Amino acid sequence: MSGLRPLDAREVPEHALQVLRTLQEAGHAAWLAGGCVRDLLLGGAAQDFDVATSARPESVVRLFAHTVPTGLVHGTVTVVTTVAHVEVTTFRGEGRYLDGRRPSSVHFLDDITGDLARRDLTVNAIAWDPLHAAFADPFDGQRDLVDRVIRAVGDPVARFTEDGLRPLRAVRFATTLRFRFDRATRRAIASALPSFEKVAAERVKDELSKLLVRGQPPSRGIELMRRTGLLARVVPELLEGVGFEQNRWHAYDVYRHTLHALDHTPPDLGLRLAGLLHDIAKPRTASMAVEGAPLAPRGEHHFYDHEHVGRDVTLRILERLKFPRKLSDHVALLVDEHNWHYRPEWSDGTVRRHAARIGLESLAPLWALRRADLLARGRYVDEGLANLDETKARFDSVLAQDRALKIADLDVRGPDVMAALGVGPGPVVGQAMRWLLERVLDEPSVNRRETLLALLVSPEAPRFASSTGGPQTAGLRPAPGS
Repeated sequence: MSGLRPLDAREVPEHALQVLRTLQEAGHAAWLAGGCVRDLLLGGAAQDFDVATSARPESVVRLFAHTVPTGLVHGTVTVVTTVAHVEVTTFRGEGRYLDGRRPSSVHFLDDITGDLARRDLTVNAIAWDPLHAAFADPFDGQRDLVDRVIRAVGDPVARFTEDGLRPLRAVRFATTLRFRFDRATRRAIASALPSFEKVAAERVKDELSKLLVRGQPPSRGIELMRRTGLLARVVPELLEGVGFEQNRWHAYDVYRHTLHALDHTPPDLGLRLAGLLHDIAKPRTASMAVEGAPLAPRGEHHFYDHEHVGRDVTLRILERLKFPRKLSDHVALLVDEHNWHYRPEWSDGTVRRHAARIGLESLAPLWALRRADLLARGRYVDEGLANLDETKARFDSVLAQDRALKIADLDVRGPDVMAALGVGPGPVVGQAMRWLLERVLDEPSVNRRETLLALLVSPEAPRFASSTGGPQTAGLRPAPGS
């Protein structure tokens, strides 16, 4: 079709072509279907080459030496080749969706048209047989690709209420493909919101992640979610920032600033989540800059501690959406650290303490988030970026000298401390190690085993309190006030 890239069988990996040949030589219809066809027609690279076939699952298992019964009841068998896995699914129709999540039954078909009719969007309901240069496109998906339109297959209300995730998938595809919505398809999303609320959080999380990382730009997807009512069901906290003006440093309200910051972050899931949530608590922490003035969405606001409150809100949101804890902690750390202001008079020890608190592995993502945040202000951007560049340069200079930032970096271990203090395992060991780390952060050159052990028994060492409240070594200096 004019406007689409002509397809050539040579673009299909040989292992996928061989699966098609084997099925067709055994007398079965076999097509490439779904996303791989869509992406190739648009001139992109296909990720997975999925096969739809008239062969029943048991026939597929017999035809190939190595298979995995991925979902036999739904007709899916994974064929294991020496190069990659190919998912092979029998043409199927579906019974009624009674729970808004999955069909009540599945029945196998002999024709590709019926199989394509169960799919969500026309651009995903195209099949291609590269061995015979044939297309099956009963719902004009190629025309919608040319026109750059997201349109549901058949009745959009029925299609979206069948599986409540489909509205969010439609928004995701509109965002990642940079397509516009067919009017009826977009209107149908509102009717499907009750079904959407039944969708498992893990499925929502997966679609949101793809939207954020692949969005062009991702802010368009968030705004589409807001306008269609999906955002209120996924991250309603973001709606608190709509129309909430900030102060003289910002050209946009909290919500618009968030969208701009999101678009300025690199396409990494952790960074995109941090960009989306970095100011999530601003409306909740707002106070008027004018003493005694009533809090209102419009005006000159302070947002004291919004980053710390935002850390806790972020963790709750990501836990609700079932993101992995490690990723959630990383995003929460970025939110918590995005707002402090560097001053040139900081000592090297202060720089090391900041780096120790943040963690070396999180510094680069934090700089990226802070840059996105500054670019999204719309005012005083150059001044902010200059401070950020100075911050990075100072951190790089200090950390190039020494990177002993945590207890594990010390040149002594717990047994060394116990021997030096004459104590057994207990809280005193941790206290002593933390004190030594503080000394090393101020003066990295003392991070030598002999020096550290000598410090522990020197007059300048504090008294380390045991769990019973008694001192641990007779020669230690009394704590202030003791």
